[in-house]
Amino acid sequence: MFRRLNVVWWHVLRVCYDLPMSIYTVTQLNSDIRKAIEQGFGHVWLMGEISNFAAPNSGHWYLTLKDERAQIRCAMFRGNNQRAKVRPQNGLQVLVRGRVTVYEPRGDYQLIVEHMEEAGIGLLQQQFEQLKVKLATEGLFAQERKRPLPEHIRRVGVITSPTGAAIQDVLAVMKRRDPSVDVIIYPTAVQGDAAIPQIKNALHTAFQRNEVDVLIVTRGGGSLEDLWCFNDEQVGRLLLDAPMPVISAVGHEVDFTICDFIADLRAPTPSAAAEQVTQDRSAQINRLQQLQQRLATGQKRRIERQHSLLQQLQIRLNQQHPQRQLQQQSQRLDELLARVYRAQQRTLVSQQQRRQHVIQRLQQVHPQRELSRAQQKLSQIQQRIPLVAEAWLKQQHQRHRALLHALNLVSPLNTLDRGYAIVRDEEGHVITQPEQTQAEQKLSVKVAGGEFNVRKCSE
Repeated sequence: MFRRLNVVWWHVLRVCYDLPMSIYTVTQLNSDIRKAIEQGFGHVWLMGEISNFAAPNSGHWYLTLKDERAQIRCAMFRGNNQRAKVRPQNGLQVLVRGRVTVYEPRGDYQLIVEHMEEAGIGLLQQQFEQLKVKLATEGLFAQERKRPLPEHIRRVGVITSPTGAAIQDVLAVMKRRDPSVDVIIYPTAVQGDAAIPQIKNALHTAFQRNEVDVLIVTRGGGSLEDLWCFNDEQVGRLLLDAPMPVISAVGHEVDFTICDFIADLRAPTPSAAAEQVTQDRSAQINRLQQLQQRLATGQKRRIERQHSLLQQLQIRLNQQHPQRQLQQQSQRLDELLARVYRAQQRTLVSQQQRRQHVIQRLQQVHPQRELSRAQQKLSQIQQRIPLVAEAWLKQQHQRHRALLHALNLVSPLNTLDRGYAIVRDEEGHVITQPEQTQAEQKLSVKVAGGEFNVRKCSE
C-alpha cells in the first residue's frame, strides 16, 4: 500500500515540478503496476455475486465477482479449487480470499482466489471466530474457572427441545446406565429465530430453581446456521452465572460452539453427556462388592486385634491378682525369717567366741577370786543369753504378725470377705463411678465366693 502511494506521489511531484520523466514500455508499466498492487494489498477477503463463470479443460476456474456498482475478474487455479467447499454457480453469493494482481498481457487487474465458500456460511464462521477470540481474551474459556462434576449426581437438568432426537438419546442412555437418576427437562427451541430468547428463559428458570446437580445444554447435529443459537454471546455469558456445573453437548463430535468453550465440560454428543452424569450399574455393583470385601477384612482384623488385646489384659490381670501378691509377700516373709535366723546364729557364735576369749583371759590371770567372780559373771551371762535371744525372737515374731495384719487389712480378698464386691466392664476395667456404665451394659461382679455377670437396667 505504501509503495503504491509512493508511486502515485512520485508522478504527482514529477508533473507539478516538471521533473524529468522516464519512458516506460507497456510491459514495464504493467509489471511495475503489478508489483505495486501485490505489495500494496497482499491478501484480501472479498464478498460478491458470481457471474461469467467458466471452467475450461485445464481445470482452472474463471469468473467475475460483482455487486450493485462494480465488478472484478477472478481466477482460481486447479490446485486451490480442488479444496473449495462450494461449486461456483452464476448468481451465487460467495466469500473468497485471494491476492490482488495484474494480468500483464492484457493489463487487467484481477483477483487470484485461494479460498472460496458460501457467503452466508463464511460470514457466520467469521463472526464465530471473532467472538471466540474476544471471549478467550476476556478469560471466559480459562480452565481454572471450570468446575468439576459432583461425585454423586442424583438429579440432572436438560435444556433442549422436548421433541428432538437429543433428549431421546439422553433419556435412553441414562435409563440403561442408572435409572435412579432423575431428569428434569427445561423445554426450548434449539433452532430458528425464537431459539435464543427461549434458551435464555430456560437457563434463567434452571438457575432460579437450582434443583439439579448438573445442567446439560444439548441438541443434535446440524449446519452452522442450525447451531447458531448456541453461538450467541449473551447465551454464552449467561452460562457463567450457573449455580451448578454445566455440560455442553451441541451437535456432533466435529461441531464446536461458544457454549462448548464456556461450559464447565464439553461432551461430543448428547449420549456422551448422559454417560458423563451417570455411573454404570455393573461398575457400582463391583464397587459395592469391593467395599463388602474390605469391610469383612476390616472386621476380621479388628476381631483379631481385640482378641490379642484380651489375651494381654488377661496376662496383666493374672500378674496383678491378689493371690499372686500374697504369694510374693509370703515368699518375702520367708526370706526375712531366714535372715533373722542367720543373724541369731551369727550372734550366738559371736557370744561363744567372746566366752572363749574370757576363759582364756581368766586362765591367764588365774587368781582364785578373779576366777570365782569371772565364773559367777559367766554364769549370769549364760543365764541371760537364752532370755535375750527369746525376747528378741518374740519381738521379731510380733513384728511379723503386725505385718501380716497390715497386709490383710489392705488385701482386696479381705475386703470381699466383709461383703464388698469388685465390678468390672466387658474390657476388664474396674467400675468406680455410676457414670462409667451405660444402660443395658454387661458387667462382671466378683465377690468372696466367686464371680458372676449382671446387666445394668435402663433408668
